[in-house]
Amino acid sequence: MDKINQTVSQLFVASDNREWTKVEHIFADQVELDYSSMNGNPAVVLSPKQITDSWKNILPGFTSTHHQLGNFITQVNGNTAEVFCYGTATHYLEHEAGNIWTVVGSYNLELKEVDGAWRVSKMKLNFKYQDGNTQLPQAAMENVKKNN
Repeated sequence: MDKINQTVSQLFVASDNREWTKVEHIFADQVELDYSSMNGNPAVVLSPKQITDSWKNILPGFTSTHHQLGNFITQVNGNTAEVFCYGTATHYLEHEAGNIWTVVGSYNLELKEVDGAWRVSKMKLNFKYQDGNTQLPQAAMENVKKNN
């Protein structure tokens, strides 16, 4: 189970560090990504590159991001695993309306073992609440556009 939980943690650390190749390597060939509880959009199945391409449109626009995970509950069934964990994402960007936007929730992830390594094949955010400056995501996306 340690390798599974480590894989999940590495996904979020690599995202915070903008290590896109590493992020893509942690994902399976196809990933069901579900943020519907936060944004109302239905779950989608994407390739790792499609995921990182979309994350590149917002995350680099923040000065920094910090994902904190905990309370892992992991179940392994052969070459598949299910992970539940709490997650808090803090986003920092200097802004006149406030520098911090925080999203709190939990995640349900599914992983499968591929060639001896665990890969994330499903990632579902269970949104609880957000706090701080909710204008920051738009400001971050504008920063990315300005810098490209």
